[in-house]
Amino acid sequence: MKKVSLILLGADVVVAHSFAEPALTIYNQNFAVVRDTVRLELKRGVNRVEYTGATMHLEPESVILRDPTGKHTFQILEQNYRADPVSQELLLSLFEGKTIEFETFRQVDGRQQREIIRGKIIRSGYVPHAMARSRYGQEYWAHQSAIASGPGTGQPVVEVDGKIRFGLPGQPLFPSLGDDTILKPTLVWLIQTDTPGKFEAELSYITGGMSWEADYNIVAPEKGNMVDLVGWVTIDNQSGKSFENAKIKLMAGDVQKIEREEFEVYSAKMGVIAEPPRPPVTEKAFEEYHLYTLERPTTLLDRETKQVEFVRATGVRAEPVYVYDGAKIDVVRYRGWDYEAIRRNREYGTQCNTKVWVMREFINSETNGLGMPLPKGRLRFYRRDTDGRLEFVGEDMIEHTPRGELIRVFIGNAFDIVGERKRTDYRIDDARDWLDEAFEIKLRNRKREPVEIRVVEHLYRGPNWEIVEKSHPFLKTDANTIEFRVQVGPDEEKTISYKVHYWW
Repeated sequence: MKKVSLILLGADVVVAHSFAEPALTIYNQNFAVVRDTVRLELKRGVNRVEYTGATMHLEPESVILRDPTGKHTFQILEQNYRADPVSQELLLSLFEGKTIEFETFRQVDGRQQREIIRGKIIRSGYVPHAMARSRYGQEYWAHQSAIASGPGTGQPVVEVDGKIRFGLPGQPLFPSLGDDTILKPTLVWLIQTDTPGKFEAELSYITGGMSWEADYNIVAPEKGNMVDLVGWVTIDNQSGKSFENAKIKLMAGDVQKIEREEFEVYSAKMGVIAEPPRPPVTEKAFEEYHLYTLERPTTLLDRETKQVEFVRATGVRAEPVYVYDGAKIDVVRYRGWDYEAIRRNREYGTQCNTKVWVMREFINSETNGLGMPLPKGRLRFYRRDTDGRLEFVGEDMIEHTPRGELIRVFIGNAFDIVGERKRTDYRIDDARDWLDEAFEIKLRNRKREPVEIRVVEHLYRGPNWEIVEKSHPFLKTDANTIEFRVQVGPDEEKTISYKVHYWW
């Protein structure tokens, strides 16, 4: 536990610091809830309290300050939040249009000689705090900088001896600052109370600049489909504040949050649990989401990326799946087309894609070595070579996946399996409102072992259709999609054909 730091300044100014270890709940939408404990010593009447432990991206309207015991009642008359601490860039902006001194050194007869240069700050290159964290602000500031300077956005511009130069001519020397200068983001409260005393107050607020994501590594042996899975949760702290020995929770799920213009939302990811004797992360359902708790207090420094292993599973069966979706559709060209427009276009869906996709699928179940909610994240697939080394063979993203659900990931295109698709018939009768279309799909397997290929066909000419001719049985996977599952032996070619009848 940290030592209490409470200083009385004058008659009514209190500087409040953190008293206990903070707690964080980090969401996968680039924000977090911070909970801290501060010790207050209030006098009867109005007290001015300064708290310098806030983040750079605090949402002021989200601040809650209360006595959790309910023994002390008080009212916050006024709250002020200052989030631009003194920095060289900020001071340069304050002196734009003014001439200041710059300190530089140069070699004279083998010795460094100090030299003072006077320069006028034409542009500081400083991006205000609120603008820096805003999507709109970033675009606006970049546009304004581009207008002002073209390439080299963000560089200061200084006039020295009547000449313009990009960059600083030396270390700037600024005049002294006023007493109201802040060195850290600061919350200032005017608090009125009729029950004076010393107590531990609970402070909580929402802050931007914090995110997490999940990464999964799957390692397959030299041969076979029984794989090992290791998951990491990566926490990124860009909040402008370090948290020592923090109790950290991670919330997975799509939480509704109305974002103000100055907060940019990132899609991120998160972590799950493992099965060792003492798991580093535990999980539980919370509302409609899942909450993961890091079991050990963790120090999370500002501008630090921290990783924690959250799941380790062995003996997970991850079967290969080969999918041939042979219709090459120009989605940009046909975007927004309806059934009528597609039906009238004879060339729709006649272009051929020859690539066969390689997928891996596994069940997130206890019987398959897993069986817990897996947050969305990047999954990388490796296979061990005959020399024992791991080789990267593909990656994909997975979405939030409840336990018991199937996970299927795309890892690349097959090298030794080729598909070929062509239309063999197309007839339309506008008078009787029907259309017939036929296709032929060829599959060639150049591997040394047999494979099953799932041939996916999209029936987009209309909602009413019937397969009137077919060479192989098929599955109807949705209202407009069918799938043929075909076994193709080594060095074998097989042909699938079908005719579909549409009516409207």
